[in-house]
Amino acid sequence: MQGYFIRSSRVTPSVYFNPKKELLDLRGKSSPENPLNFYGSLLLNVDRYAESHAGNITVNLAFEYFNTSSSKCIFNLLRKLDNINQLGKRVIVNWYHENDDEDMLEAGEDFSSFFGYEFNFVSVPVINSLGEETEKEPQLNAA
Repeated sequence: MQGYFIRSSRVTPSVYFNPKKELLDLRGKSSPENPLNFYGSLLLNVDRYAESHAGNITVNLAFEYFNTSSSKCIFNLLRKLDNINQLGKRVIVNWYHENDDEDMLEAGEDFSSFFGYEFNFVSVPVINSLGEETEKEPQLNAA
C-alpha cells in the first residue's frame, strides 16, 4: 500500500499517511464546504490499510479548528481506527491542541470517550500544518 501527502489549504488540513511507518498525521484547519469530498478518500484508505496491513497505527491529530461537518468525518475516522483496534492491532491517537485551546482539548476528550484505544493529549505552543516548504515527515513531540 502506498502512502501519500496532501498539503494543507485555507480550509483543509495537511494529511501525511505512511503505511510502512504505521503513521497517519492530520494538521491544520478543517472547514471544507463538503468535507466528504476531502475525507472520503482518507476514510477509504484507512479501510484498505485495515484490510491489507498487519501492523499497528499511530495517528497524530493536530487541529487548529474544525467545523461541525468536519467533526462528523473525524468521528468516522476514529471509528475506522476502532475497527483496526478490534482486529487486535495497537491504535494510538495523539491529540494535539494549543496550550490555551480548552475547546480543542475538550473535543479530543469527548471523542476519546467513545473508543477503547489509547488517546494521548499533548499541549503545544502552536499547531502548524505540514508542507509549507517541504514534504518532510512530521516531527511532533512523542507523547
